Amino acid sequence: MAEEARLARIANVRPWGGAAVDLELDGDRIGAIVPHDPAAPPSPGRTLEGRGLLALPSIVNAHAHVDKSWLGLPWQPYGGEGGTDGRIRHERARRAELGIPSVERTAAVLDAHARHGTTILRTHVDVDLELGTRGIEVVREAVAAYGGAIEATIVAFPQDGVLRRPGVLALLDEAAAAGAEHVGGLDPASIDRDPVGQLDGIFAIAERHGVGIDIHLHDAAELGAFQLELIVERTQALGLEGRVNIAHGFAIAQLPDARRRDLLQAMGELGITFTTVAPLRLPQLPLHELDAAGVGFAFGTDGIRDLWSPYGTGDTLGIAWQYARASSLVRDEDLHRVVEIATRGAGRFAGREQHDLVVGARADVVLVEAEHAMDALVRVPPRLAVVGGGRLLHG
Repeated sequence: MAEEARLARIANVRPWGGAAVDLELDGDRIGAIVPHDPAAPPSPGRTLEGRGLLALPSIVNAHAHVDKSWLGLPWQPYGGEGGTDGRIRHERARRAELGIPSVERTAAVLDAHARHGTTILRTHVDVDLELGTRGIEVVREAVAAYGGAIEATIVAFPQDGVLRRPGVLALLDEAAAAGAEHVGGLDPASIDRDPVGQLDGIFAIAERHGVGIDIHLHDAAELGAFQLELIVERTQALGLEGRVNIAHGFAIAQLPDARRRDLLQAMGELGITFTTVAPLRLPQLPLHELDAAGVGFAFGTDGIRDLWSPYGTGDTLGIAWQYARASSLVRDEDLHRVVEIATRGAGRFAGREQHDLVVGARADVVLVEAEHAMDALVRVPPRLAVVGGGRLLHG
């Protein structure tokens, strides 16, 4: 993106539904916030006229798979077997003929996310014996083409398993050494059938390279809880507080109340977090219990238009709506909290210490026609403008 695409200001917007202001931009940052004066003479520099629209920090996608979509190709019918292992086999059988991963396909996914208000994301990228770490190179090239308007942190993800494919641990170690911000895991019990071995290997890499951990955990109820306990033990023993995330992890919502409370308490004390795609057929992560225990969580789209499922648009605000609706959240404070989780609360999942409409923060802004955050969540209106790092991405 050319330097001249930078905005000097975003005029006449209502941050979080408050009074109308102008956001004065300083490069990729918010340099000042001043009351909007409709009588003021035009200022120099490129201005995005907000027309009194609601302004929110951009929507964070904390669980994406931007490397493996067929978005932009002709329709691909769902095939293969169901279940995690069945989908893995189907994807491995067909991804080469679809040219996955590719910079072009990844760019199409990033464009879809940007149109829906996402400028920062955490993406899992497949690392396996066939691809090596090439997928990470593809994703970094696609993100770099946006000139900093979109930022992504990488999870080196062993989609085909870890220990059951000798050599994958070495690839994860290589990816971490080369700059991947996190290493991933996948159902240590049901995929590798060796939860202790998989977790020991992944945690050793994280400790050695100072990276985070992000583990897909689909295993339900007590089997899932057993693995959560193993993760808690290793996080504490290795001093990895604040660096471990559980993706999916719906087992926590399937446990008896006392058992869930104890696990959440331990996770909160160690800064272990969750990301969810709000699956409709399963119980949702319990908002109030997670908040009470200090367990952070964020939303993600998972894959969109890939060999796992034909669904997905790239709209993480839509996932937040799905979570709120499936959780029967109706009170203003809860609806507002869900929007916070989807925006300023999730910046840390993509390496952002501050992600809000405040002076000094990166200028990542989404504009919608809505009264306030609750209205925006319930109606999921079109994103009329999306700004990433001070540059207009959409609108």
